[in-house]
Amino acid sequence: MNKHERFGYYFEELEVGMEASYVKIITAEDIDAFAVLSGDDNPIHLDEDFASRSIFKKRIAHGILTASFISTVLGTRLPGPGCIYVSQSLNFRAPVHIGDEVVAQVRVQDLIQKRRRAVICCDCSVNGGTVLDGEAVLMVPSRP
Repeated sequence: MNKHERFGYYFEELEVGMEASYVKIITAEDIDAFAVLSGDDNPIHLDEDFASRSIFKKRIAHGILTASFISTVLGTRLPGPGCIYVSQSLNFRAPVHIGDEVVAQVRVQDLIQKRRRAVICCDCSVNGGTVLDGEAVLMVPSRP
């Protein structure tokens, strides 16, 4: 195991423009499990009949389930293990449905040297169209 698999990137190793991504196909089981875990049992997520009468016409994934894939990228790939969320903004642009392949991508936008903070652009897309975007600020450990 190399240091990036275990510890992620140190602040000094980050560069503006670095990117990483995570891909996940949404299943009904994912939505059901998230509903149990979060306690959000809104029928728009769980009841096909209810959802069929909505503007979406079928079940949609929880927006925060989709947003959690950003956390996956940040915590496991870039900057990776050891980083800590300071803040996250989210803009929900379009629904995610069962069977959709979500691509969560992050890009280092800015590095704040004095506080060891990384400002990260975040985007989740389905079929090339943005379904969610935002910005994260992370505290990143310095090299020992």
